[in-house]
Amino acid sequence: MNDQLDGAPDGYGPEDGKRKSNSESFIELVAIVAVALGLALGIQAFVVKPYKIPSESMVPTLEIGQRVLVNRVEGRFGTPSRGDVVVFNPPAGAEASECGVSDGQEYLPGLIYESGGDDLLAAKMPCPRGTPGKFSDAFIKRVVGLPGEELKVIRGHVYINGKQLDEPYVNKQDSCDREGSFSSDCTYSLDITIAPDSYFMMGDNRNASADSRIWGPVPKENLIGNAFMTYWPPNRIGGL
Repeated sequence: MNDQLDGAPDGYGPEDGKRKSNSESFIELVAIVAVALGLALGIQAFVVKPYKIPSESMVPTLEIGQRVLVNRVEGRFGTPSRGDVVVFNPPAGAEASECGVSDGQEYLPGLIYESGGDDLLAAKMPCPRGTPGKFSDAFIKRVVGLPGEELKVIRGHVYINGKQLDEPYVNKQDSCDREGSFSSDCTYSLDITIAPDSYFMMGDNRNASADSRIWGPVPKENLIGNAFMTYWPPNRIGGL
């Protein structure tokens, strides 16, 4: 009687089949893990990426150590709206808190930058243009000014085309609103015009944020993506 399994070639017995089955299962597992890892890396690189909040500049919206998910597709192909919380690479001068133009220099055709000095209430402009290139670190701030708009900052509050924005997200404990205790970065009373394809970014914690006031608006090409939800710690899970 022939004990050979139906369909198996001569000399191929049950133990050989078992060894081949185990080998195929291992190869299949490795392939599945490799594909899963590739998908995870691809998702992080091109779709969604997690970020950890490193500073207090976005308090109370985001605390130090909180983690957010960022939509990278929106950063590559979309256009941010005012109020969006965005991750981006600031101009290269952000590393040294450097503006891209000097006092008296033209920053757009017919528009001159007035730095105004460091006095608390000096008439001065926020930085209207960043230095060329990108700072390697990623920052997270809120979009407050859009391309072509006129912008100034009074006591930490943003004015667009002469009208104060409604900004319920601003830190109410911020010292910019307290008489005699605000810093020189609270008030930039002279308007700038934001360049085309650039966005003015500020932290919600206005007196504890190094942002576009100091190193200028962010070109669209520097945007990484919109932060759309926070996933850690558990008690802060939710949308942004």
